[in-house]
Amino acid sequence: MTVVHRKGQREPKGPEPQTREELAAAFTPPPNSSNAGELSVPNADVSWNGRNVEIPDHFRAYLGDKLSRLEHFDDSIFRFDVVLYHEPNRRQAKQSQVVEVTAVGRGPIIRAQGAGENFYAATELAFEKLQKRLRRSKRRKQIRKDGPNRATSLAEASAVAMPPVGEVGDVDGAADPWDDGVDEYRPGQVVRVKDHPASPMTVDDALYEMELVGHDFFLFHDKETDRPSVVYRRHAYDYGLIRLS
Repeated sequence: MTVVHRKGQREPKGPEPQTREELAAAFTPPPNSSNAGELSVPNADVSWNGRNVEIPDHFRAYLGDKLSRLEHFDDSIFRFDVVLYHEPNRRQAKQSQVVEVTAVGRGPIIRAQGAGENFYAATELAFEKLQKRLRRSKRRKQIRKDGPNRATSLAEASAVAMPPVGEVGDVDGAADPWDDGVDEYRPGQVVRVKDHPASPMTVDDALYEMELVGHDFFLFHDKETDRPSVVYRRHAYDYGLIRLS
């Protein structure tokens, strides 16, 4: 992509590809690393994306072995998205190599990013964050499954919501339990109001709740700012945050 100035001059825009020497140094294993033994292969599909970076086979094998270890935290993961790119800003030379890993399963999407002098250092940082987030997600699932706030089954919910046979209607002068007070349908009117308890939570907790219910947005009480806020899903796997002032 190029930018055209008024005088017709053109200048490149975006990161330039690294030289072969720089790429070789970025994928050089640390001195204390050991590749002894057979490396594991993840059961989930792996999507590789190198932005102006050619990923060598030995690094794919190294990264695949680490991805297979993450599957122990969540056996529902069916795809890993791995992105590698070089940050061209010279002021960030110590964090110029970036690794992004996204785990996609039946639960919320877990993503982490690491940056370092080489891709091995960036990978260690990214996987350290991923392991913490997967452990936290696993604990939350266990609490929701066994705790007092566990999900109610369809049979239990139907038994509570449905009135007994013979009580529906206005047979004995009783009010219709299905009557919401709206006489006729009028477009553009508010026909349903729901009140939900709003316990203060962090942005990460709000993102987890949004992915848990499968909605594109989630209204919550921000614990950090003590204000009502909204997180929402953007393109690809990005999120947005709206805070009221």
